[in-house]
Amino acid sequence: MIELKNVCKYFDTAAGTVKAVDDISLNIEKGDIFGIIGLSGAGKSTLVRCINLLERPTSGHILFDSVDLCSLSSSELRKKRRKISMIFQGFNLLSQRTALKNVCYPMEISGVPKSKQIQKAKELLEIVGLADRMDSYPAQLSGGQKQRVAIARALATDPQVLLCDEATSALDPNTTRAILELLKDINAKLGVTIIIITHEMKVVEQICSRVAVLDSGSIVESGDVRDVFLSPKSDIARDLILPKSEAVHSFNGGRTIRLVFDGSSSAEPVVANICLECRAAVNIMGADTKNIGGKAYGQMLLQLPDDENAQLRIIGYLNSHELKYEEVSEI
Repeated sequence: MIELKNVCKYFDTAAGTVKAVDDISLNIEKGDIFGIIGLSGAGKSTLVRCINLLERPTSGHILFDSVDLCSLSSSELRKKRRKISMIFQGFNLLSQRTALKNVCYPMEISGVPKSKQIQKAKELLEIVGLADRMDSYPAQLSGGQKQRVAIARALATDPQVLLCDEATSALDPNTTRAILELLKDINAKLGVTIIIITHEMKVVEQICSRVAVLDSGSIVESGDVRDVFLSPKSDIARDLILPKSEAVHSFNGGRTIRLVFDGSSSAEPVVANICLECRAAVNIMGADTKNIGGKAYGQMLLQLPDDENAQLRIIGYLNSHELKYEEVSEI
């Protein structure tokens, strides 16, 4: 579907050349939900703008359905871009237009007859759950509703690819979950390939099947979300998966492990069992776990007791019960 080959985007500044995107190669399959994650300044937004050539790469190739977008004329590129839609953190709705008219806007530009515009816009607002707000103006809508209108508008041109640039960053956690569920539903029902740009690992965990981790304009790690989550190879991936906080920093010394839950029964009292069976107390330094369909997903930082024999019993317990963990040398 989309293939990036050695893509670079450099900017010349007074302080010198900035390598916003540096030699990135990626394959994104048709129907995939692909995450691109990194901290601020990692090059995520520049990369996503290169994918649809809003930013023309300094070098490299962007292939969409085996066609190199960089080689197309302006008119040919405009036709291809209709199949690659984009939604933004700031919604970018037209304030003087109702929700219905905002969704109609890209169809107006494409010359779709007005009757068909209205019919399709109503269908799309139904899909995103806003059939009852089609006559509302953006100022009358909540942040989540505005993003739903933006999603409906992005779907108006029947895109094959939907680019989401920090699309949930301005939303509260509950609204974020609802928007991500909507995107998953659109992916399943319409077969639209979705590329998520984010700095939040929780977004990637909830919706993406594959992920690439960016740092300083380069990919430092990529693969299935589950594999990256369970065994992060890069420092930046570890920081994104388990953000460092003041609460964690306040603990000093001691052997520490990161216990990973990837689908074990949420009813199983893992920490209590460790304490009871190993006859040793552990200190919970941080946790981020959730119950999805009766299964536990997430991670927990455990500080082990100073007694080496107790540590060995705990490690032995984890190994014998095939619980996934890794030692954390620095927090």
